[in-house]
Amino acid sequence: MTTELLQQVRVIDPVSGTDQVADVLIAHGTIQAVAPQITDISSDTQVRDCRGLILGTGLVDLYSHSGEPGFEERETLLSFLQAAAAGGFTRVSILPDTSPAIDNPALVAQLQKMRGGNPSSLSLPHLHIWGAITLDVAGKQMTELADLAAAGVVGFTDGLPLDNLGLVRRLLEYVQALGKPVAFWPCDRLLQSNGVMREGADALRYGLPPVPVSAETTAIASLIELVANIGTPIHIMRVSTARSVELIATAKAQGLPITASTTWMHLLLDTKSVKSYNTSLHLEPPLGNTSDMKALREAVREGVVDAIAIDHAAYTYEEKVQAFAEAPPGAIGLELALPLLWQHLVATGEFTGLQLWQALSTKPADCLQEKVSKIAPHQQAELTLFNPEKTWTVDRKNLHTLSSNTPWLGQELKGRVVQTWC
Repeated sequence: MTTELLQQVRVIDPVSGTDQVADVLIAHGTIQAVAPQITDISSDTQVRDCRGLILGTGLVDLYSHSGEPGFEERETLLSFLQAAAAGGFTRVSILPDTSPAIDNPALVAQLQKMRGGNPSSLSLPHLHIWGAITLDVAGKQMTELADLAAAGVVGFTDGLPLDNLGLVRRLLEYVQALGKPVAFWPCDRLLQSNGVMREGADALRYGLPPVPVSAETTAIASLIELVANIGTPIHIMRVSTARSVELIATAKAQGLPITASTTWMHLLLDTKSVKSYNTSLHLEPPLGNTSDMKALREAVREGVVDAIAIDHAAYTYEEKVQAFAEAPPGAIGLELALPLLWQHLVATGEFTGLQLWQALSTKPADCLQEKVSKIAPHQQAELTLFNPEKTWTVDRKNLHTLSSNTPWLGQELKGRVVQTWC
């Protein structure tokens, strides 16, 4: 393997909490040295001038959707992993809502074999697999959780709302002994009804069916009550409203074992963006009002919302070319999240580089009960090299994902990942 010297790179290490300029020597997949200046190198070392570039710990995605198996025209497992690597991710986690659903050990083993058998596997991210809570993610009958845990799933979730609180209670009691994360997307489908846009003035203005805040908050409140009663740690996915942030902050202040995440698009866009009726802005949960977006940003900075998830969801052109309310919800994001978050949150001074990197790397890993190695000698090189000034255009030929359902299609972005060490 190549020995590389990255000269005068900005090193953002969320593990040690440092942000400094240094030389970094990498050889045989291991960090050999980090120092203000490194001169003692072998003649075959590849020297790279990295002034202006950022070297951080590898990014970790809590949850996204794989097209394969079942919807390979949207995304294959290989294209998903390639897109993740191109976006700076060294660990990714796929949700179980494939076809068939990931609700049995045989499919877990099949996906692990597909990842391990890829000839490019050494340069691709580590694949985590969420095991389904219920058979066929239908919300009715619990899966064999112990068998899934033994098969190596990272944790349990349906990635879909669970309406049966009796089932949720039994799950929380049963899963305690397994020691795996369990994640919920709180949403009351009856309150959501046919809504596709967050309730408020903009929803009225654009004539789209509204989703009340209570569709999310009542479900979160119910989950919190169950956790207070049973004590099982949970992760709350896709937090999207200011009131949800308040509920989670109160629960954490009471010492309840709760972590939470929001998605990257909910930090960047609000209901005003829906004016374009671009179907890539049809998301679940829907984009929040401006007050929601501001509350989510503050919550991430303060740690009330622990992590930023990508929730990458690829769809074909034909699936998305429909009326806004009829198009399937979701957008791609693995290759776009870091550049856009850096451009709109860090470059503007609202976040520090360290705060953003923590929310995309170490804190998602914590939610998965994993650790990230610091950028220091003798540590594994699981790293992302990022150029915050590199401009590029979002189009089909510049993306590794098979789909292009994003509101930034055709636009020029600033910031691109140069390399990942997985």
